[in-house]
Amino acid sequence: MPWPSRKRDKGAVADKKEPDAKIAKTEEETPDKEEEEKTKPPAGSSKSGWKNWKKTKESDSGGEESKITYCHWLLKSEPESRLEKGVDVKFSIDDLKAQPNQTTFWDGVRNYQARNFLRAMKLGQQAFFYHSNCKEPGIVAIVKIVKEAYPDHTQFDQKDPHYDSSSRKENPKWSMVDVQFVRMTKRFIPLSEIKAHHLAHKADGGPLKNMMLFTRQRLSIQPLTQEEFDFVLSLEEEKPH
Repeated sequence: MPWPSRKRDKGAVADKKEPDAKIAKTEEETPDKEEEEKTKPPAGSSKSGWKNWKKTKESDSGGEESKITYCHWLLKSEPESRLEKGVDVKFSIDDLKAQPNQTTFWDGVRNYQARNFLRAMKLGQQAFFYHSNCKEPGIVAIVKIVKEAYPDHTQFDQKDPHYDSSSRKENPKWSMVDVQFVRMTKRFIPLSEIKAHHLAHKADGGPLKNMMLFTRQRLSIQPLTQEEFDFVLSLEEEKPH
């Protein structure tokens, strides 16, 4: 493949302005600046936006609240070139679209919690494709899971930057899934905008109040509830603030 180990748990390596982590093995130890950024929601806009979204959802569902289960995902990948052990780990949404059948494996994850999320993914589930570690991080597209978890071959490749000498073929430590491009979001949804809603929802109980993008920032594989996914997706219909 032309982009070996381009998706790893440095989603980890994350955004230049808001780094998630430097390398997967130190992901939990690297200070995160995402929460330190003082992004404030526009006055009244996020709260009213949530109320309008909630009113629409209640109308559609008869007022029933969604069950709190993880059924969607957010996958971070770096759209700009960065060498890791001599290998360029860049992989943008355009790179995915250029793959045969617009499908590829999501390899290089080296964090146990992120790996467990990979193993929990089900065929057909959708995920946001998130550009990370770049000038303006955010959501650019939707992809879907087309093959459930299986052993990540890069853990056995000594030339790969994510080679793991402690992993054994008879009992592999690391897994990957296959994903396929579904569509671009109608507009780029920046991290700053999502965070503005998150901060407002922490105060008023909106659907993004516990979004893992802000509670476990360094993970490159993150689960989303139905409410979180639906609300973020609804933002593509709004004009950016």
